[in-house]
Order: sequence, then structure tokens, then C-alpha cells
Amino acid sequence: MSNPIFNIFRIPDLRRRILFTMMILIVYRIGAMIPIPGINVDALKIYFKEAETSGILDFVNLFTGGAFKRFTIFALGIMPYITSSIIIDLLKVVFPTLERLSKEGHEGYKKLNQYIRYGTVVLCMFQSFALATWMKTMRTRGGGTVVADDAGILFFIVATVAITTGTMILVWLGDIITERGIGNGISLIIMAGIVVRIPQATADTVKKISETGEPIIGIILICLFLVVTGASILLTLGTRRIPIQYGKRQVGKSVVQTTAQYIPLRVNAAGVIPIIFASALIVFPSQILNMMGGTSSQIINIVHFWLSPGQIPYMLFYSGLIIFFCYFYTSIKFNTTEIAENLKKYGGFIPGIRPGQNTSDYMMFILNRITLSGSIFLAIIAIFPDFILQIWPEQVTAEMAHLFGGTSLLIIVGVALDTLKQIESQLLMRHYDGFIKSSKIKGRL
Repeated sequence: MSNPIFNIFRIPDLRRRILFTMMILIVYRIGAMIPIPGINVDALKIYFKEAETSGILDFVNLFTGGAFKRFTIFALGIMPYITSSIIIDLLKVVFPTLERLSKEGHEGYKKLNQYIRYGTVVLCMFQSFALATWMKTMRTRGGGTVVADDAGILFFIVATVAITTGTMILVWLGDIITERGIGNGISLIIMAGIVVRIPQATADTVKKISETGEPIIGIILICLFLVVTGASILLTLGTRRIPIQYGKRQVGKSVVQTTAQYIPLRVNAAGVIPIIFASALIVFPSQILNMMGGTSSQIINIVHFWLSPGQIPYMLFYSGLIIFFCYFYTSIKFNTTEIAENLKKYGGFIPGIRPGQNTSDYMMFILNRITLSGSIFLAIIAIFPDFILQIWPEQVTAEMAHLFGGTSLLIIVGVALDTLKQIESQLLMRHYDGFIKSSKIKGRL
């Protein structure tokens, strides 16, 4: 039996795409190490070490691959682009012009993508200026060393331009991965930023567990990791199949009865999109409040505290956003009225359901039920790290909790499965054995 990994590199086009994707991800990691001009790197490390912050800073730092706490040119990561995408999707409901553009095929997609990029630039300029303002207030406790050596007007201009340019470079890298690589460019960049933090977070957690002298906690964490990983895979792959039948058709002189088919409705039809969207929305106000916390009023500090991971309002707000985006994205992606009309047009029907509007209502009823259960399950997994931090605050670091359970793990599992499916389709299309061993298509050597 041929080896799927070996088969990947036997196909020149697929091999070129994978190597190109890996090269782009390496470029991304190099850029995540380049600090903004005018930053005292040593003072910055001391500042965060003295602050001992967890909460939202670690959450933001996780999604930027560690670039946020190093204040590199990729400090904001890809989140401004995702936030801009959310805004445009919401505006489609308000402005019919944007809705029409989304139905105009490739040209309409290009126009909407252009608007998203304009919005990304505006958000980047605003967030990078707020980040530079926060840098100006940073000072270590001991010697009082400032993080921004020369926080004049030139520093603000350079920092704003550098961070905005860095985010737009990330958007461009994601696009070329989608076009010339193995696809899922933006998602792969987010996943790469998360995966790269695993070794350091694991080492810190092992060190803390060793210091406390409770190795049983490490075993429990490994078991929980396996359980959450399995639940994430089941949530990603779970489907509800609706049976479809077609009437008899005349083929030549004989009447043929077509075989029964199914419409697969995924339990989590939106994939990791609700997690990414909800994270982007909850990070944006929290990030701004955190930057204003040192010089702002007590009210802002209280709001920032309640929006920090681990707090009950944060978990409720985060869960609500996930459930909302599950329904929102599913309603956009799955048009039951259009599917019902196509079934009626080609003579298909659901057994026991009248064609047309009744079929559309029935599918919407099923879709709403499975989406509700899927979104609640998705929200529970997403806030799972907060419960871990509440149970073992001294043994588990905040970054490790968010890595091995919840949002990060769902993104890693979802993006990895989508990427494997794309590679699988490339292998089967060329008559090679894929990762699915039960495939009927055998390798042709």
C-alpha cells in the first residue's frame, strides 16, 4: 500500500503548493520577530514580566503568534482584517447594494474584498495609534526605563505606518497562500501563530507543575486535552442527513428509478468562523480599554476587568457572540429556499414533505435545531479554558489553557481538517491513495 505522505511529494503541483505555503509561513514568522523602530526590547520584556498580566493580553498575544507582546510589525496580526470582514457582512443586511455585489460572482467578490481592505487600513491606523499611545506610558518599576525611547510625533507616525503595513502584508500573504498554495490562507496564518506558541507554553506549564509537586495534574490535563480534541473533531465532522428521493425518469424505452440521496446538514456548518469572528470582536474593545487603562477613569478599568477572560460577563458575552455568528454565517451559507426550488425543479422531494415552501420550512426547522445544539457545544468548548484557569490557577498558565482547549484547539482542528480535505481531493483526483484508507480509488503507480 502506498504511503499518502510519500504520494504528496510525488505530485509536482501539490508538492510545489505545499513547499510554497511553508515558505510563506516562514516569512510570516520572520516578520513576527521584527520589532517596531524606537522600542526598547529589553525594557519591554521587563515590563511584561513585572506586570504578570494574563487575561486579555495573553489572549491577544496568542492570536498574533507572540507578536503583540514583542510589539513587532505584525503586532495586530490578521484580526483587523477579520473585524473589517464582519462589518461588511453586517452591512450587507442594511445596504442592498452590498448584497447585490455578493451575488455578482467573481467581480462582485473583488469589489467587496476591496471594501474590506479599505476598512482594514482604517482599523489598523486607529488600533496602531492606540497601541503606540500605550507604549508611551510603559515604564519599568526598578529603574523607570521607558519602553519607547523617543515617544515623539515621529515615533507615532513610524509605529502607525509599520503596524498598518505589517497587517496588510499578512493579508497579502494569506491571499497568495489561497491562490498559489494549498488554500485557507488567512486561516493557516492564524493557525500558524497559535501552533508556534505551543512549545513555550508547554514548557512554562511543565515548570509550574514541577514547582508545585503535583504531577497528577499533568496527567489530568493530557486526558482533558484528548477529550476536547475528540469533541472538536466530532463537532467539526458531525452531520444530519436529510433523505431525498427523485421520481421515475424515462431513459430510452425504459423507466428508471433513481437511487435515494441525502442532503448533509453539518452540525457546525459555520466551522471555525464564529470562533474567529467572536474573538476578533471581543479582542478589539478589550484591547483598546487595556491601552487606556493606565490613564483612564475607574469606570473604564472596571469595564476592562469584566471583559477579561475568566470573568462571568466575558464568558456570557463571548458565548453569545459565538451562538450569534453560528446562526448568522449558517443563514448566509445555507439558503433553504434556493435548495427547495432546485429540488422541485429537478423532481426531487423529501419523503413525507410537500415540495416548495414546505420543504424550505422543514429544512430550516432542522437546520435551526442542529445549529442551536452545535453552537452551544461550540461555546462550551470555547470557554473551557476559563474553567481550567479557575480550577488550577497556580499550575496552568493562561496561554497554555487557551492553547490546549477551547478557541485555539477548535481553530487548529478545523483548519487542519479543511487542509487535509483539500490535499485528499488533490490525491484522489490524480488517482493516488489518500489519507482515508477506505477509499475505493487505489494508487496507480
